[in-house]
Amino acid sequence: MDETRRDRNAEGRAHNARPRDGLGRPLPYGAPGVERQPEGVARAPEETVREAQRLLDAGMPFHAHEVFEDAWKSGPDAERELWRGLAQLAVGLTHAARGNATGGARLLRRGAAALTEFAAAGSGAAVVTSHGMEIGALTGWALGLAARVEEAGAPAVDAAAEAPRLRANG
Repeated sequence: MDETRRDRNAEGRAHNARPRDGLGRPLPYGAPGVERQPEGVARAPEETVREAQRLLDAGMPFHAHEVFEDAWKSGPDAERELWRGLAQLAVGLTHAARGNATGGARLLRRGAAALTEFAAAGSGAAVVTSHGMEIGALTGWALGLAARVEEAGAPAVDAAAEAPRLRANG
């Protein structure tokens, strides 16, 4: 297959059809890859959190990012920063697992900032969103991982072992 061609979806929009590995890296056409997340799926928040957690636990944060991105794009405006921040945490973990400490730390911090702003925009005192996620724990996880991956000589992280718990009880 021509590696320089531009893949298109049914609507004619650019869409990379190359298979990907568990960390979202493109593989050569025809190589076995992991099943990709369908794009543009509107899920209920409970389903979004559950599916993203399943993917994070499986060491596939890039794919969890795609689930969060769907919620970010299809959810209510009031929750855009929440889902965008969670997507950035997942991409930050992806980069850290790929060995890109600088990019991973930057995205983890950016996602943590988005979550902090989301929590501050709510009732002020609550650290748990209406979807049961503990924002303080997630931001603490992100900032801690960002600091660790930036340490001199720090190895790439194991995405499954480092996956955050989106909910303390789930």
